[in-house]
Amino acid sequence: MQTFQDQAAVITGGASGIGKCLAERLAQAGARVLIADIDAQRLQTVADEIQTRYGVSVRTQVVDVSREESVRELADQAYAKLGAVHLLFNNAGVGLGEAQRKIWDLPVSDWRWGMDVNFMGVVHGVHAFVPRMLADANRTGQAACIINTSSNNGGLRTIPNTPIYAASKAAVTSLSEALYQQLLREGDKLRVAVLFPGPHVVNTGILASKRNRPEAYGGADAKGVAYQNLEDLIAATGLKMQLTEPEEVAQFALQGVLENRFWLLPESADADQHIENRSASMMARGNPPSAW
Repeated sequence: MQTFQDQAAVITGGASGIGKCLAERLAQAGARVLIADIDAQRLQTVADEIQTRYGVSVRTQVVDVSREESVRELADQAYAKLGAVHLLFNNAGVGLGEAQRKIWDLPVSDWRWGMDVNFMGVVHGVHAFVPRMLADANRTGQAACIINTSSNNGGLRTIPNTPIYAASKAAVTSLSEALYQQLLREGDKLRVAVLFPGPHVVNTGILASKRNRPEAYGGADAKGVAYQNLEDLIAATGLKMQLTEPEEVAQFALQGVLENRFWLLPESADADQHIENRSASMMARGNPPSAW
Protein backbone atom coordinates (compact mmCIF):
# COMPACT_ATOMS: atom_id res chain seq x y z
CA MET A 1 0.00 0.00 0.00
CA GLN A 2 1.53 3.30 -1.13
CA THR A 3 -1.09 5.85 -0.13
CA PHE A 4 -4.27 6.23 1.90
CA GLN A 5 -5.95 8.44 -0.70
CA ASP A 6 -9.43 7.02 -1.49
CA GLN A 7 -8.81 3.99 0.73
CA ALA A 8 -11.82 2.84 2.78
CA ALA A 9 -10.99 2.39 6.47
CA VAL A 10 -12.99 0.94 9.37
CA ILE A 11 -11.79 1.60 12.92
CA THR A 12 -13.29 -0.03 15.99
CA GLY A 13 -12.81 1.83 19.24
CA GLY A 14 -12.86 4.92 17.05
CA ALA A 15 -14.50 7.30 19.51
CA SER A 16 -11.43 7.93 21.63
CA GLY A 17 -7.70 7.46 22.07
CA ILE A 18 -5.73 5.75 19.32
CA GLY A 19 -8.84 5.02 17.26
CA LYS A 20 -9.83 8.67 17.16
CA CYS A 21 -6.30 9.72 16.15
CA LEU A 22 -6.21 7.09 13.41
CA ALA A 23 -9.50 8.43 12.06
CA GLU A 24 -8.20 12.00 12.06
CA ARG A 25 -4.96 11.13 10.26
CA LEU A 26 -6.66 8.91 7.70
CA ALA A 27 -9.32 11.53 6.97
CA GLN A 28 -6.58 14.12 6.46
CA ALA A 29 -4.79 11.70 4.12
CA GLY A 30 -7.87 11.41 1.90
CA ALA A 31 -9.24 8.09 3.13
CA ARG A 32 -12.93 7.34 3.46
CA VAL A 33 -13.38 6.56 7.14
CA LEU A 34 -15.98 4.79 9.24
CA ILE A 35 -15.49 4.85 13.00
CA ALA A 36 -17.27 2.31 15.19
CA ASP A 37 -17.69 2.31 18.95
CA ILE A 38 -20.06 1.17 21.69
CA ASP A 39 -20.39 4.77 22.93
CA ALA A 40 -22.95 6.28 20.54
CA GLN A 41 -22.80 9.80 21.95
CA ARG A 42 -19.03 10.04 21.92
CA LEU A 43 -18.97 8.48 18.46
CA GLN A 44 -21.08 11.25 16.96
CA THR A 45 -19.13 13.92 18.82
CA VAL A 46 -15.86 12.70 17.32
CA ALA A 47 -17.36 12.51 13.82
CA ASP A 48 -18.61 16.09 14.18
CA GLU A 49 -15.21 17.26 15.45
CA ILE A 50 -13.42 15.78 12.45
CA GLN A 51 -15.97 17.30 10.08
CA THR A 52 -15.55 20.73 11.69
CA ARG A 53 -11.77 20.61 11.96
CA TYR A 54 -10.85 19.04 8.62
CA GLY A 55 -13.96 19.48 6.46
CA VAL A 56 -14.13 15.73 5.92
CA SER A 57 -17.22 13.61 6.54
CA VAL A 58 -16.73 10.52 8.69
CA ARG A 59 -19.30 7.72 8.83
CA THR A 60 -20.26 6.13 12.12
CA GLN A 61 -21.65 2.84 13.36
CA VAL A 62 -22.47 1.80 16.91
CA VAL A 63 -20.94 -1.61 17.59
CA ASP A 64 -20.37 -3.96 20.51
CA VAL A 65 -17.36 -5.97 19.38
CA SER A 66 -18.02 -8.62 22.04
CA ARG A 67 -21.11 -9.65 20.05
CA GLU A 68 -20.59 -11.46 16.75
CA GLU A 69 -23.88 -10.27 15.28
CA SER A 70 -22.99 -6.65 16.04
CA VAL A 71 -19.67 -6.91 14.20
CA ARG A 72 -21.34 -8.61 11.24
CA GLU A 73 -23.78 -5.70 11.10
CA LEU A 74 -20.78 -3.35 11.19
CA ALA A 75 -19.31 -5.14 8.17
CA ASP A 76 -22.61 -4.92 6.29
CA GLN A 77 -22.91 -1.21 7.04
CA ALA A 78 -19.27 -0.55 6.17
CA TYR A 79 -19.65 -2.06 2.71
CA ALA A 80 -22.96 -0.27 2.22
CA LYS A 81 -21.53 3.12 3.25
CA LEU A 82 -17.99 2.85 1.87
CA GLY A 83 -18.39 0.41 -1.02
CA ALA A 84 -15.28 -1.51 0.05
CA VAL A 85 -12.94 -1.96 3.01
CA HIS A 86 -9.19 -1.65 2.43
CA LEU A 87 -8.14 -1.04 6.03
CA LEU A 88 -9.64 -2.71 9.08
CA PHE A 89 -8.37 -1.60 12.48
CA ASN A 90 -9.45 -4.10 15.13
CA ASN A 91 -8.64 -1.56 17.80
CA ALA A 92 -11.43 -1.65 20.41
CA GLY A 93 -10.22 -2.60 23.87
CA VAL A 94 -11.00 -2.31 27.56
CA GLY A 95 -8.88 -1.93 30.66
CA LEU A 96 -9.93 -3.82 33.77
CA GLY A 97 -9.48 -2.99 37.44
CA GLU A 98 -7.38 -6.05 38.14
CA ALA A 99 -3.98 -4.73 39.15
CA GLN A 100 -4.24 -5.41 42.88
CA ARG A 101 -6.09 -8.73 42.81
CA LYS A 102 -4.98 -12.36 42.63
CA ILE A 103 -5.87 -14.42 39.57
CA TRP A 104 -7.88 -16.80 41.71
CA ASP A 105 -9.89 -13.89 43.16
CA LEU A 106 -10.81 -12.27 39.86
CA PRO A 107 -14.49 -12.80 38.93
CA VAL A 108 -15.17 -14.90 35.87
CA SER A 109 -17.29 -12.00 34.58
CA ASP A 110 -14.11 -9.89 34.45
CA TRP A 111 -12.34 -12.57 32.43
CA ARG A 112 -15.26 -12.87 30.04
CA TRP A 113 -15.55 -9.13 29.50
CA GLY A 114 -11.80 -8.63 28.96
CA MET A 115 -11.44 -11.59 26.62
CA ASP A 116 -14.71 -10.96 24.75
CA VAL A 117 -13.74 -7.38 23.91
CA ASN A 118 -9.95 -7.47 23.60
CA PHE A 119 -9.61 -10.87 21.92
CA MET A 120 -12.99 -12.08 20.63
CA GLY A 121 -13.59 -8.60 19.23
CA VAL A 122 -10.63 -9.26 16.91
CA VAL A 123 -11.91 -12.75 16.10
CA HIS A 124 -15.31 -11.32 15.22
CA GLY A 125 -13.65 -8.70 13.02
CA VAL A 126 -11.70 -11.38 11.16
CA HIS A 127 -14.81 -13.50 10.65
CA ALA A 128 -16.97 -10.62 9.46
CA PHE A 129 -14.50 -8.81 7.20
CA VAL A 130 -11.77 -11.13 5.91
CA PRO A 131 -13.84 -13.16 3.40
CA ARG A 132 -15.07 -10.00 1.67
CA MET A 133 -11.74 -8.18 1.92
CA LEU A 134 -9.91 -11.20 0.54
CA ALA A 135 -12.35 -11.67 -2.34
CA ASP A 136 -12.13 -7.98 -3.27
CA ALA A 137 -8.33 -7.90 -3.04
CA ASN A 138 -7.93 -10.93 -5.28
CA ARG A 139 -10.55 -9.66 -7.73
CA THR A 140 -9.27 -6.08 -8.04
CA GLY A 141 -5.60 -6.58 -7.24
CA GLN A 142 -5.83 -3.71 -4.75
CA ALA A 143 -3.85 -4.09 -1.54
CA ALA A 144 -5.68 -4.28 1.78
CA CYS A 145 -4.61 -4.67 5.39
CA ILE A 146 -5.99 -5.72 8.78
CA ILE A 147 -4.35 -4.10 11.81
CA ASN A 148 -4.91 -5.79 15.17
CA THR A 149 -4.08 -3.85 18.33
CA SER A 150 -2.11 -5.90 20.84
CA SER A 151 0.06 -4.57 23.68
CA ASN A 152 3.57 -4.87 25.05
CA ASN A 153 1.80 -6.19 28.14
CA GLY A 154 0.92 -9.72 27.09
CA GLY A 155 1.98 -9.42 23.49
CA LEU A 156 5.67 -9.24 24.42
CA ARG A 157 5.89 -9.68 28.18
CA THR A 158 3.51 -10.37 31.03
CA ILE A 159 2.91 -7.94 33.86
CA PRO A 160 1.85 -10.37 36.61
CA ASN A 161 -0.79 -8.19 38.22
CA THR A 162 -2.76 -7.57 35.02
CA PRO A 163 -3.44 -11.19 34.00
CA ILE A 164 -6.70 -10.68 32.12
CA TYR A 165 -5.43 -7.85 29.98
CA ALA A 166 -2.09 -9.59 29.35
CA ALA A 167 -3.75 -12.88 28.40
CA SER A 168 -6.12 -11.16 25.99
CA LYS A 169 -3.31 -9.30 24.23
CA ALA A 170 -1.08 -12.38 24.06
CA ALA A 171 -3.97 -14.07 22.28
CA VAL A 172 -4.24 -11.17 19.81
CA THR A 173 -0.54 -11.52 18.93
CA SER A 174 -0.81 -15.28 18.38
CA LEU A 175 -3.96 -14.90 16.29
CA SER A 176 -2.27 -12.25 14.16
CA GLU A 177 0.77 -14.45 13.52
CA ALA A 178 -1.45 -17.35 12.50
CA LEU A 179 -3.54 -15.09 10.26
CA TYR A 180 -0.38 -13.74 8.63
CA GLN A 181 0.72 -17.25 7.66
CA GLN A 182 -2.71 -18.26 6.39
CA LEU A 183 -3.13 -15.11 4.29
CA LEU A 184 0.22 -15.82 2.60
CA ARG A 185 -1.39 -18.91 1.08
CA GLU A 186 -4.20 -16.79 -0.34
CA GLY A 187 -1.98 -14.39 -2.27
CA ASP A 188 -0.14 -11.20 -1.40
CA LYS A 189 -2.88 -8.58 -1.60
CA LEU A 190 -4.50 -8.94 1.83
CA ARG A 191 -2.15 -8.92 4.78
CA VAL A 192 -2.23 -8.37 8.52
CA ALA A 193 -0.17 -6.31 10.95
CA VAL A 194 -0.08 -6.30 14.75
CA LEU A 195 0.24 -3.01 16.62
CA PHE A 196 1.99 -2.60 19.96
CA PRO A 197 1.11 0.92 21.14
CA GLY A 198 4.02 2.59 22.88
CA PRO A 199 6.87 2.59 23.58
CA HIS A 200 5.51 3.87 26.91
CA VAL A 201 2.10 3.65 28.56
CA VAL A 202 -0.30 5.32 26.12
CA ASN A 203 -2.22 8.30 27.44
CA THR A 204 -5.73 7.15 26.50
CA GLY A 205 -9.09 6.92 28.21
CA ILE A 206 -9.08 3.11 28.26
CA LEU A 207 -9.72 3.07 32.01
CA ALA A 208 -12.98 4.93 31.39
CA SER A 209 -14.22 1.94 29.36
CA LYS A 210 -15.85 0.62 32.54
CA ARG A 211 -18.76 2.98 31.97
CA ASN A 212 -19.63 0.99 28.82
CA ARG A 213 -19.47 -2.42 30.52
CA PRO A 214 -22.68 -4.29 29.58
CA GLU A 215 -24.94 -5.69 32.27
CA ALA A 216 -24.14 -9.21 31.04
CA TYR A 217 -20.64 -8.69 32.49
CA GLY A 218 -21.73 -7.01 35.70
CA GLY A 219 -22.42 -3.53 34.33
CA ALA A 220 -20.65 -0.28 35.11
CA ASP A 221 -21.04 -0.86 38.85
CA ALA A 222 -19.06 -4.12 38.89
CA LYS A 223 -16.82 -4.27 41.93
CA GLY A 224 -13.09 -4.68 42.12
CA VAL A 225 -11.66 -1.67 40.32
CA ALA A 226 -8.16 -1.23 41.68
CA TYR A 227 -7.31 2.01 39.91
CA GLN A 228 -9.20 4.93 38.40
CA ASN A 229 -6.56 6.66 36.25
CA LEU A 230 -3.24 6.08 34.52
CA GLU A 231 -1.26 7.34 37.48
CA ASP A 232 -2.84 4.68 39.70
CA LEU A 233 -2.24 2.03 37.04
CA ILE A 234 1.41 2.95 36.68
CA ALA A 235 1.90 2.86 40.45
CA ALA A 236 0.11 -0.50 40.77
CA THR A 237 2.06 -2.20 37.99
CA GLY A 238 5.47 -0.67 38.64
CA LEU A 239 5.72 0.83 35.15
CA LYS A 240 7.72 3.95 34.41
CA MET A 241 5.91 7.27 34.78
CA GLN A 242 6.37 8.19 31.14
CA LEU A 243 3.55 8.49 28.62
CA THR A 244 3.17 8.11 24.87
CA GLU A 245 0.41 10.19 23.30
CA PRO A 246 -2.15 8.42 21.08
CA GLU A 247 -1.27 10.77 18.19
CA GLU A 248 2.24 9.30 18.19
CA VAL A 249 0.86 5.77 18.06
CA ALA A 250 -1.44 6.59 15.15
CA GLN A 251 1.38 8.18 13.15
CA PHE A 252 3.68 5.23 13.83
CA ALA A 253 1.01 2.67 12.95
CA LEU A 254 0.06 4.27 9.64
CA GLN A 255 3.69 4.63 8.59
CA GLY A 256 4.18 0.93 9.32
CA VAL A 257 1.15 0.04 7.21
CA LEU A 258 2.59 2.00 4.27
CA GLU A 259 5.88 0.15 4.74
CA ASN A 260 4.10 -3.24 4.70
CA ARG A 261 5.43 -4.25 8.12
CA PHE A 262 3.83 -6.93 10.28
CA TRP A 263 5.44 -6.02 13.60
CA LEU A 264 4.30 -2.47 14.34
CA LEU A 265 6.56 -2.30 17.36
CA PRO A 266 8.25 0.98 18.35
CA GLU A 267 11.95 0.83 19.11
CA SER A 268 12.53 0.59 22.86
CA ALA A 269 15.53 -0.59 24.83
CA ASP A 270 13.19 -1.62 27.63
CA ALA A 271 11.01 -3.77 25.36
CA ASP A 272 14.08 -5.29 23.68
CA GLN A 273 15.46 -6.28 27.07
CA HIS A 274 12.21 -7.99 28.04
CA ILE A 275 12.16 -9.90 24.74
CA GLU A 276 15.77 -11.00 25.20
CA ASN A 277 15.22 -12.07 28.80
CA ARG A 278 12.12 -14.05 27.97
CA SER A 279 13.74 -15.74 24.98
CA ALA A 280 16.83 -16.59 27.04
CA SER A 281 14.74 -18.24 29.74
CA MET A 282 12.98 -20.35 27.10
CA MET A 283 16.21 -21.36 25.39
CA ALA A 284 17.62 -22.36 28.78
CA ARG A 285 14.47 -24.41 29.52
CA GLY A 286 14.46 -22.57 32.83
CA ASN A 287 12.07 -20.26 34.66
CA PRO A 288 10.49 -16.97 33.57
CA PRO A 289 12.54 -13.88 34.43
CA SER A 290 11.28 -11.80 37.33
CA ALA A 291 8.71 -9.22 36.22
CA TRP A 292 8.18 -7.44 39.53
